[in-house]
Amino acid sequence: MKANVGKVDKIARIVLGAVLILLTLTEVIGVWGWVGIVPLGTGLFNFCPLYTLLGINTCKIKPE
Repeated sequence: MKANVGKVDKIARIVLGAVLILLTLTEVIGVWGWVGIVPLGTGLFNFCPLYTLLGINTCKIKPE
């Protein structure tokens, strides 16, 4: 897995994922908020499978 998620994208994904999970745990939103695991995971691992399929790369690291 090559990194394809850049710094700003990574921060946005982690914050969005954490907020969705927090809102679910506090019962502000329903169980659909658990979908926040997906952006949180892709932000933590710097890899988004959908970006690979679409040919998108927001990471500034040069691929080897």
